[in-house]
Amino acid sequence: MDQIKIGKFIASCRKERGMTQANLAEKLRISDRAISKWETGKSMPDSGIMLELCDLLKINVNELLSGERIMTEAYDKRAEENLLAMKQEVEEKNRQMLRMEYWLSYPALIAGLAMVLVAAFIEMPVWLQILLTGFALVIIFTVALIAVGIEQTAGYYECQNCHHRYIPTYRQTILAMHKGRTRYMKCPECGKRSWQKKALTKEGWDRLRFLTIGK
Repeated sequence: MDQIKIGKFIASCRKERGMTQANLAEKLRISDRAISKWETGKSMPDSGIMLELCDLLKINVNELLSGERIMTEAYDKRAEENLLAMKQEVEEKNRQMLRMEYWLSYPALIAGLAMVLVAAFIEMPVWLQILLTGFALVIIFTVALIAVGIEQTAGYYECQNCHHRYIPTYRQTILAMHKGRTRYMKCPECGKRSWQKKALTKEGWDRLRFLTIGK
């Protein structure tokens, strides 16, 4: 998807409706800075706000993702292409964040353990051993907290009972028992606890396809 083209289209439609960036932002309950980023192609509207945005601009989701008005005969094909591209973008963004978690965690863990070993087995003043060990533990603990934050926000957790996908709070994530990226948590939808696995996209693509294409 061409974000620059989409941004210009949003700006054009907004002006056609006689709205300023501030007016549109107020109706969507977001900041006008977000509108500015859309219109300059620096970011895209979140999928959760697209339908409301389209309703305000009097366009459909397919036209929004295409960055132009679409003739009826080309509508279905373009819609399928746009939805697939959008889904792939979301998945790739989440993959990149999860890869970053690994690249951040393992080097920090290795460096921290190396400092602990140096402090334990190499002769040095006691105060220096304490300082080095403490510094290593701070690094490991800090990076662990950051890594959990990345894992929490990248993608979704899927309940094994009702298959609802959601983003838990940071507190829920860090306190949950886990095996890798599978965590034992309570689903906000069905209220049951289960081992919940990571999913890269949220459920609802079929619904968005229906609303976009009408099939």
